[in-house]
Amino acid sequence: MTARFTLKEEKEIHAVFDFTLFLKGLHAAIEVIGGILLYIVSAQSILNIVRFVVADEVREDPHDLLANYLIAFAQHFGGSTQSFAAFYLLFHGIVNAFVVIELWREEAWAYPVSMAIIGAFIVYQLYLFVFSFSLWLALFIVVDIVLLFLVWHEYGVLKKRRTKE
Repeated sequence: MTARFTLKEEKEIHAVFDFTLFLKGLHAAIEVIGGILLYIVSAQSILNIVRFVVADEVREDPHDLLANYLIAFAQHFGGSTQSFAAFYLLFHGIVNAFVVIELWREEAWAYPVSMAIIGAFIVYQLYLFVFSFSLWLALFIVVDIVLLFLVWHEYGVLKKRRTKE
């Protein structure tokens, strides 16, 4: 059983869908760029950047929890951890970009495929969230859940429209 919406409500839902796709596409682009950068920037360069960024904070408060955590993380970042992070960002970004492009093109097959991919990412993000609480991760989970429901709704609208044609 599907809810019936007025034409105005459908247009508003579609506008939210388009905006959410835009955000997802922007996020995908950032992930791809980040993944590429992680492949080409050395672990020592990342440590130097982190030290430069937090230098004033550490000078002001040598016991600053966040600044010291970032430095410690950067000191142990590299090798297989860096490679995995780069691969994950590239893979996730490319898949999300593909999903966004195909949904904007209104390819009927892309809707169920996108729902499966987004659902799998939500499950994985929830798994990560359980072990490493992150407000950013929580935000991405919420955006993906909203997008999943919007894709499901838009798929229903597309099927109805194509049935009428």
